[in-house]
Amino acid sequence: MLIPEDDFPLHQSAEPLSHVMAGHPNAYDRFWFNGYDESFFFALALGLYPNRGVIDAAFSVCDATSQHSVFASDTLVGRPTSVGPIRIEIVEPLRVNRIVVDAPEQGLRAQLEYRQRFVTHEEPRQTMHDGPRLFMDVTRATQLGTWSGWIESPLGRREIDAAFMGTKDRSWGVRPIGEPLPGAPSTRAPQLCFLWTPLNFEDRGVHYMTFDDEHGQALSRSGAILPLDSEGNIQRVSSTLDVRLRKGTRWLERATLHLGEEDIALEPLLRFQMRGAGYAHPTFAHGTWHGGALLQGESLDLAEVPPLEYPNLHVQHVVRAVSSSGNGLGVLEVLMVGPYAPAGLTGLFDGAP
Repeated sequence: MLIPEDDFPLHQSAEPLSHVMAGHPNAYDRFWFNGYDESFFFALALGLYPNRGVIDAAFSVCDATSQHSVFASDTLVGRPTSVGPIRIEIVEPLRVNRIVVDAPEQGLRAQLEYRQRFVTHEEPRQTMHDGPRLFMDVTRATQLGTWSGWIESPLGRREIDAAFMGTKDRSWGVRPIGEPLPGAPSTRAPQLCFLWTPLNFEDRGVHYMTFDDEHGQALSRSGAILPLDSEGNIQRVSSTLDVRLRKGTRWLERATLHLGEEDIALEPLLRFQMRGAGYAHPTFAHGTWHGGALLQGESLDLAEVPPLEYPNLHVQHVVRAVSSSGNGLGVLEVLMVGPYAPAGLTGLFDGAP
């Protein structure tokens, strides 16, 4: 099937652009943005699922006490970057984006502009299998930048300026989404540890990512120092991350990033529940078909969120980064399912000792 975007010279095979990943049901193409200072966080996720015929998006804000989200989903037609009241505009590819949210019934409105600050980092391709079946095959491009604009939410109106750091994450490929695929039960052990930390310093960005097995051995790992845009090349460095979890949870207590010869202490300031952007949400999970257009909101009292329920395991913490070469601000994303020996986790959903 042809779509209007076929008129652009973007083809990667003899197929029209509407035919993706050899028809794999879990093919996806996603935008992720976050922005933060030390007391406020916002995030937007927008995903296209061509082989499921679905597009969805979510916008969410939080402070230290509460989190408020709007979710939108509909039938996918073409390659839009908008659904319901949520829109992403590509002003300058890989450099400038604009976000518009107009969901007054859910108490959320925003007009925001993102500008790249550091060189874009292409993470190592992440491929995993479930026996002979493809479980995940993902490319992710990560950018660090700054924001300007405003947000209106149940937390009040916020003027957003360059003091708000942020991350743009563009990923695509195959990953588990939507309704489970038919067939024999999975043979893959129910275990996953994903740690992802982009950090903003005055003169450099830092990026670390790892998928670990239950023993803490890396399935895919990378560490990088990112120069200011147009001022040099990415420096890839050997890195590890020591994480201590809050007792009785799988959320962060503190961490130390060993970046080559440098140690960076990470101190959590805020916790964002990734369900607010659709990740593992019990109702609004990515790629789920809701029978037509959907628009709904959700508010969370963060003190009342059960930490060991599956939809609440996945979090991003705003962290202060403390180093001998200067301090910075960033996020540390934590998703741990199943056993993970370095954190003392032995069961499927047990909390840290």
